[in-house]
Amino acid sequence: MKPMNVDVAVIGAGTAGLAAYRAAIAAGRRAVIIEGGPYGTTCARVGCMPSKLLIAAADAAHAAQKWPEFGLRGTVSVDGKAVMARVRRERDRFVGFVLDGVEAIPEADRIRGYARFVDDRTLEVGGGPRIAFGRAVIATGSSPAVPPLLRAAGDRLIVNDDIFEWDDLPRSVAVFGPGVIGLELGQALHRLGVEVLMFGRDGHVGPFSDPDVRAYARHAFGRELALDADADVRSIERDGHGVVLTYRGPDGGERRSTVDFVIAATGRSPNVRNLGLENTSLERDAHGIPRFDRNTMQCGRHPVFIAGDVNEDLPLLHEAADEGRIAGENAARFPDVRPAPRRTPLAVVFSDPQLAVAGARYADLAPGSFVRGEVSFEDQGRSRVMLRNIGRLHVYADIASGRLLGAEMIGPDAEHIGHLLAWAIQAQFTVEQALAMPFYHPVVEEGLRTALRDAHARLAAARLATAA
Repeated sequence: MKPMNVDVAVIGAGTAGLAAYRAAIAAGRRAVIIEGGPYGTTCARVGCMPSKLLIAAADAAHAAQKWPEFGLRGTVSVDGKAVMARVRRERDRFVGFVLDGVEAIPEADRIRGYARFVDDRTLEVGGGPRIAFGRAVIATGSSPAVPPLLRAAGDRLIVNDDIFEWDDLPRSVAVFGPGVIGLELGQALHRLGVEVLMFGRDGHVGPFSDPDVRAYARHAFGRELALDADADVRSIERDGHGVVLTYRGPDGGERRSTVDFVIAATGRSPNVRNLGLENTSLERDAHGIPRFDRNTMQCGRHPVFIAGDVNEDLPLLHEAADEGRIAGENAARFPDVRPAPRRTPLAVVFSDPQLAVAGARYADLAPGSFVRGEVSFEDQGRSRVMLRNIGRLHVYADIASGRLLGAEMIGPDAEHIGHLLAWAIQAQFTVEQALAMPFYHPVVEEGLRTALRDAHARLAAARLATAA
C-alpha cells in the first residue's frame, strides 16, 4: 500500500481520538484517524450508556420494595431476557449515533488497522499503509485489567464489556472490585434478582479518599449486598457449570460458594503495550505511559500528544473529550503549544445511593489547611419524604481564603449536588458566597446548605484559634 504523509496522525477512534481529529481538521491540517478495533466509543458500547440502561431497569424493580412503607401493595417480577433485550437494543442505538459520526469522516481519512511506531515520526499500520506524520495523538483508550487469581475461573470469567452481550440474567455472580464499575453493575444485578457476592481490597469502596465517607459507604452497601471490602479469597476453581470460591466469611471461618460467573471489575489498563513506543525517544513511566503535561497533553517536547483513558489521568468521557480537543488543537499548531484551562474534576457513580466527588479530594489537601463541613441525609426532610434518606456529604473549605476546595458525597441526587459544587468550585466561590445562593424548600439540596453552614462555623472557629 502506498505510504502516506500527513500533518496529524490520530491513533484511536474513541471519544478522545474523534475530538482530536476534528480539532486538527478544524485548524486546517491534513489529518487521519487510525482504528484497529470496532468503531464506537467505550462509553456507548460497553460503558456509560449500557450500564445506565441496566441500572434504570434495576431501579424500577427496586422501587417496588419500598411500596409497603408507602402503604402500597403489589408485586413485580423480572423478565431477564426482556431486560437484556432492551439493554442491547438501546445500546446499539447509542453506538449507531457514534458510527454515524465516524461515517461522516472522509474515507481517505479513516485508516483501518492497528498502528505501531516505527520511529519518532513514522507509524506502521497492520494491513494498511506506512504513515509519516508531522505530529501524532495517542488516543488508544484502555482495556479491563484482570488479576491472575481470577483467571482460574476460565470461561466463566467475564469483564463488564461481556455483560451487555448476555441474552438473559444469570442466577449468581461474584463481583471483584467495589469501585465505580463494580458497584454500579453489582448492585444493578442484585436488584434484578441475581445473587451477588462482592469482594474488595483494603476496605476501599467507590472513589472516596475521605475515611469517614468511605466507611459510611461501606456500611450502606453492606446492608444491601453481600459485600466484603477487605476480602480474603483463598481459591477460585472452575467446576461443572460454575465457579467455586473459597473465602473468609464474616465470622472469620472458611466459606465455599458456587456462582455462575466471576466478574472482574478490577480496573483498566492503558492500551500502550503494542504501540511500539520502545522504538521512539518518548520518556515513559513505570507503566509504559509517555510522560505528558496535562495542560497541553504534549509528551515531553515531542510532537506527540496523548489523550483519554490511555494516559490514566481522569478516565471519564467529558475529560476524554476535553483532552482530545486540547491534544488536537496543539498538534495542529505545534510547535506553538499552548496550555488550556482544565475543568474542575467531577466524578459520579450511579449506584443507589449515588456517589460523587467534586474538586479536590480529602486526600489531596494538606492537613490543617482546611475545614470539613458535614451533613447526614438520614434526617434531611425531602430525603425522608422519598425514603431515600441514606447519605453523608463532606465539603472542604480553605481556612485562609474561605474558598470551597472540594467535596466527597454518598447520598440521594449526588449527581446534581456534585454539579452544583463543581460549578461553585470552578467559579472560586467562598463558603459565604455559596450560602448566598438560593435554596428552594423542600429539596435535597438543602442538605448541601447544611454542610455549607457547618463549614462556615468551622471556618470561624479555625480563624479564632489562629488569631488567639
